[in-house]
Amino acid sequence: MLKILVLHGPNLNMLGTREPGTYGSATLAHIETMLSAWGEANGAHIESFQSNDEAALVGRIQDAPAAGFGGIVINPAAFTHYSIALRDALLAAALPAVEVHISNVHKREAFRRHSVTAPACSGQIAGFGPHSYILGLEALKTILSANG
Repeated sequence: MLKILVLHGPNLNMLGTREPGTYGSATLAHIETMLSAWGEANGAHIESFQSNDEAALVGRIQDAPAAGFGGIVINPAAFTHYSIALRDALLAAALPAVEVHISNVHKREAFRRHSVTAPACSGQIAGFGPHSYILGLEALKTILSANG
Protein backbone atom coordinates (compact mmCIF):
# COMPACT_ATOMS: atom_id res chain seq x y z
CA MET A 1 0.00 0.00 0.00
CA LEU A 2 1.24 3.45 -0.88
CA LYS A 3 2.12 5.54 2.19
CA ILE A 4 2.07 9.32 1.91
CA LEU A 5 3.15 11.75 4.62
CA VAL A 6 1.25 15.05 4.69
CA LEU A 7 2.89 17.81 6.70
CA HIS A 8 1.20 21.01 7.85
CA GLY A 9 3.37 23.88 9.05
CA PRO A 10 2.90 26.65 11.60
CA ASN A 11 -0.48 28.20 12.31
CA LEU A 12 -2.36 25.70 10.15
CA ASN A 13 -3.86 24.34 13.36
CA MET A 14 -5.73 27.67 13.42
CA LEU A 15 -7.51 27.10 10.10
CA GLY A 16 -11.20 27.89 10.26
CA THR A 17 -10.67 30.89 12.52
CA ARG A 18 -7.44 32.38 11.18
CA GLU A 19 -8.01 34.97 8.45
CA PRO A 20 -11.01 33.26 6.87
CA GLY A 21 -10.97 35.78 4.01
CA THR A 22 -7.60 34.37 2.98
CA TYR A 23 -7.71 30.76 4.14
CA GLY A 24 -11.45 29.99 4.14
CA SER A 25 -13.55 28.38 6.84
CA ALA A 26 -12.31 24.78 6.57
CA THR A 27 -10.54 23.52 9.67
CA LEU A 28 -7.44 21.34 9.69
CA ALA A 29 -9.66 18.48 10.92
CA HIS A 30 -11.84 18.94 7.81
CA ILE A 31 -8.78 18.86 5.56
CA GLU A 32 -7.49 15.73 7.27
CA THR A 33 -10.89 14.07 6.73
CA MET A 34 -10.62 14.95 3.02
CA LEU A 35 -7.12 13.48 2.91
CA SER A 36 -8.22 10.24 4.58
CA ALA A 37 -11.14 9.89 2.16
CA TRP A 38 -8.79 10.40 -0.78
CA GLY A 39 -6.47 7.77 0.65
CA GLU A 40 -9.28 5.23 1.05
CA ALA A 41 -10.48 5.88 -2.51
CA ASN A 42 -6.97 5.55 -3.92
CA GLY A 43 -5.60 2.65 -1.89
CA ALA A 44 -3.17 4.84 0.01
CA HIS A 45 -2.37 5.28 3.67
CA ILE A 46 -2.25 9.00 4.49
CA GLU A 47 -0.53 10.13 7.66
CA SER A 48 -0.91 13.78 8.60
CA PHE A 49 1.19 15.77 11.03
CA GLN A 50 0.96 19.46 11.99
CA SER A 51 3.50 21.36 14.01
CA ASN A 52 4.41 24.93 14.78
CA ASP A 53 7.90 23.64 15.51
CA GLU A 54 10.36 23.55 12.62
CA ALA A 55 12.47 20.85 14.28
CA ALA A 56 9.47 18.52 14.63
CA LEU A 57 8.72 18.86 10.90
CA VAL A 58 12.38 18.26 10.01
CA GLY A 59 12.36 15.15 12.16
CA ARG A 60 9.28 13.75 10.42
CA ILE A 61 10.84 14.36 7.01
CA GLN A 62 14.10 12.70 8.07
CA ASP A 63 12.22 9.66 9.43
CA ALA A 64 9.92 9.29 6.39
CA PRO A 65 12.10 7.02 4.21
CA ALA A 66 12.77 4.51 7.01
CA ALA A 67 9.05 4.58 7.94
CA GLY A 68 8.19 3.42 4.41
CA PHE A 69 6.65 6.58 3.03
CA GLY A 70 6.70 6.84 -0.74
CA GLY A 71 6.38 10.61 -0.84
CA ILE A 72 5.49 13.79 0.98
CA VAL A 73 2.89 16.51 0.53
CA ILE A 74 3.96 19.55 2.52
CA ASN A 75 2.40 22.89 3.33
CA PRO A 76 5.36 24.58 5.01
CA ALA A 77 3.24 27.69 5.69
CA ALA A 78 5.47 30.53 6.94
CA PHE A 79 8.52 28.23 6.88
CA THR A 80 8.17 28.28 3.07
CA HIS A 81 9.99 31.58 2.89
CA TYR A 82 13.01 30.97 5.09
CA SER A 83 13.43 27.40 6.31
CA ILE A 84 16.67 26.12 4.86
CA ALA A 85 16.35 23.32 7.44
CA LEU A 86 13.13 22.06 5.82
CA ARG A 87 14.65 22.41 2.36
CA ASP A 88 17.73 20.43 3.39
CA ALA A 89 15.61 17.74 5.06
CA LEU A 90 13.49 17.33 1.92
CA LEU A 91 16.63 16.97 -0.18
CA ALA A 92 18.21 14.52 2.27
CA ALA A 93 15.08 12.35 2.45
CA ALA A 94 15.21 12.02 -1.35
CA LEU A 95 11.49 11.27 -1.57
CA PRO A 96 9.22 12.88 -4.14
CA ALA A 97 7.51 15.85 -2.51
CA VAL A 98 4.84 18.33 -3.53
CA GLU A 99 4.54 21.73 -1.86
CA VAL A 100 0.98 22.98 -1.40
CA HIS A 101 -0.58 26.24 -0.26
CA ILE A 102 -4.22 27.02 0.46
CA SER A 103 -3.99 30.62 -0.74
CA ASN A 104 -2.45 31.81 -3.98
CA VAL A 105 0.86 32.99 -2.55
CA HIS A 106 1.70 34.65 -5.87
CA LYS A 107 -1.20 37.11 -5.48
CA ARG A 108 -0.19 38.12 -1.97
CA GLU A 109 2.63 40.12 -0.39
CA ALA A 110 5.94 40.04 -2.26
CA PHE A 111 7.74 38.08 0.48
CA ARG A 112 5.22 35.23 0.09
CA ARG A 113 6.12 34.76 -3.57
CA HIS A 114 9.50 33.24 -2.80
CA SER A 115 9.82 29.68 -1.58
CA VAL A 116 13.10 28.24 -0.37
CA THR A 117 11.45 24.82 -0.03
CA ALA A 118 9.89 24.53 -3.52
CA PRO A 119 13.22 23.78 -5.27
CA ALA A 120 13.50 20.67 -3.06
CA CYS A 121 10.07 19.50 -4.29
CA SER A 122 8.80 18.06 -7.56
CA GLY A 123 6.32 20.91 -7.85
CA GLN A 124 4.14 23.46 -6.11
CA ILE A 125 0.35 23.87 -6.03
CA ALA A 126 -1.21 27.05 -4.66
CA GLY A 127 -4.48 28.91 -4.55
CA PHE A 128 -7.13 26.19 -4.62
CA GLY A 129 -8.12 26.35 -0.97
CA PRO A 130 -8.16 23.03 0.87
CA HIS A 131 -8.41 21.30 -2.52
CA SER A 132 -4.74 22.21 -3.02
CA TYR A 133 -3.95 19.23 -0.77
CA ILE A 134 -5.97 16.85 -2.97
CA LEU A 135 -4.26 18.22 -6.08
CA GLY A 136 -0.95 17.66 -4.31
CA LEU A 137 -1.87 14.05 -3.56
CA GLU A 138 -2.93 13.51 -7.18
CA ALA A 139 0.33 14.99 -8.44
CA LEU A 140 2.36 12.85 -6.05
CA LYS A 141 0.44 9.73 -7.09
CA THR A 142 1.26 10.49 -10.73
CA ILE A 143 4.93 11.02 -9.92
CA LEU A 144 5.13 7.78 -7.94
CA SER A 145 3.32 5.82 -10.69
CA ALA A 146 5.76 7.15 -13.29
CA ASN A 147 8.70 6.10 -11.11
CA GLY A 148 7.29 2.58 -10.97
